[in-house]
Amino acid sequence: METRVDFFSWLDYDMLMRILMCLEDPSDLVRVSSVSRSWREFEVGCSKSVEWETLEREHRVYAFLARGCTLFARREDCIAGALSASSTDNYPEESIRNTLEPHDRVLRRASYWSSKGQSNPAVPETLTYKLVADICVITEISVRPFQAFFQWGSPIYSAKSVRFRMGHPKAPVDDPMGEPCDNFADDNFVWTYTSPEFAMAQENRLQKFELPEPVLCIGGILQVELLGRVQKQEMDGLFYICVSHVQVVGRPLSPPFSVEILEPSGKFVLKASSYTPPLLAENGSCPGPNAYFEGPARDLEQILHLLRGEGVVVEYDWNEEDELDDEMAL
Repeated sequence: METRVDFFSWLDYDMLMRILMCLEDPSDLVRVSSVSRSWREFEVGCSKSVEWETLEREHRVYAFLARGCTLFARREDCIAGALSASSTDNYPEESIRNTLEPHDRVLRRASYWSSKGQSNPAVPETLTYKLVADICVITEISVRPFQAFFQWGSPIYSAKSVRFRMGHPKAPVDDPMGEPCDNFADDNFVWTYTSPEFAMAQENRLQKFELPEPVLCIGGILQVELLGRVQKQEMDGLFYICVSHVQVVGRPLSPPFSVEILEPSGKFVLKASSYTPPLLAENGSCPGPNAYFEGPARDLEQILHLLRGEGVVVEYDWNEEDELDDEMAL
């Protein structure tokens, strides 16, 4: 400081651009330009550059994403299909697919999934589902244990507690309407969220478990972890877990948004497509976007910070070959 040298004048254009892109708040630009004449001239020269316009366009896309997470109509049927169960006692009579049916009896027959019997009551089970969209906001999940009305005493084969995981597959999964399988390895998925553990009541009812905060599920995979066994079957002395129905409540964000998972980096490409949400367009309160945007890879954590109101730091690698649409209407 004693020499009063503007050290920014020693840096070349590329280095200045890299520094500029690391600043997270516009106020940082003002502070730097107040002590550096060369930086102030550089800032003015770049204020209308393609890089700056791209950052503005990204902000509009993220703002639309945040609005969609809060204003889209809530659905109670966010499960598209059943992928796998950790075990099944009698297939297909007791398949995981039965848990998609809201009633515990269909055509006068019991409808439920049953695990294999275990002598150790601590052995857990898992049920894995594909959601209706690759990007969803999930708020609550409900599970109904099965009561075996055809057995003496009508026992309820509930788990002691339940936990939920969400994430995305490492490779494309089979058609969720196809045949579910057992022992679908967890190594096939990347879990980006794990809920707290919730205690289950030994009652024959749909038990609702509200998540501590809305969860953005990127990848469209939900897993229900059933922890601990309570009921022993009289005929063989083994512990079982049986579930008659699983329900997921949330907001699918497709078709306005879609994602492309980039493995093995754990990042993704966020895409906003031309779409007008019907519920919002009818009253004219919030028209949808009229353009297409495909941004670079984002960290999952950044989107979660945005939804929590903590802001987003966007990683953006721009080059002159990028072609981005100039329009984005909210």
